[in-house]
Amino acid sequence: MTDPVSSIRNLGPASDISFARAGIHSADELRDLGADDAYRRLLAVGSRPHFIGYYAMVMGLQGRPWNDCKGKEKSELRARFDAIKAEASANTPPKDKIEAILDEIGVRR
Repeated sequence: MTDPVSSIRNLGPASDISFARAGIHSADELRDLGADDAYRRLLAVGSRPHFIGYYAMVMGLQGRPWNDCKGKEKSELRARFDAIKAEASANTPPKDKIEAILDEIGVRR
């Protein structure tokens, strides 16, 4: 049996549910993907971006407490987080575009 995502430091039972929605079902899968790709998957399935959640996961994957991130390291993680968030926004069509697509294919009429 594989260890759940919540077996990683800083990640609790709610993480198991969130990561499962993103197709990540074990701690090993999360480690193999790495923090950035795993976070991209979370955003792709509709999880709201949250910097503390991101860096708590990064710290946890390193076996460190969530609040161990400071100074330059924290600034660099913030830049990574912002880039991932911007990428996710660019890949998500605006709501009015989604509605137009639904109208075009006849779902909303």
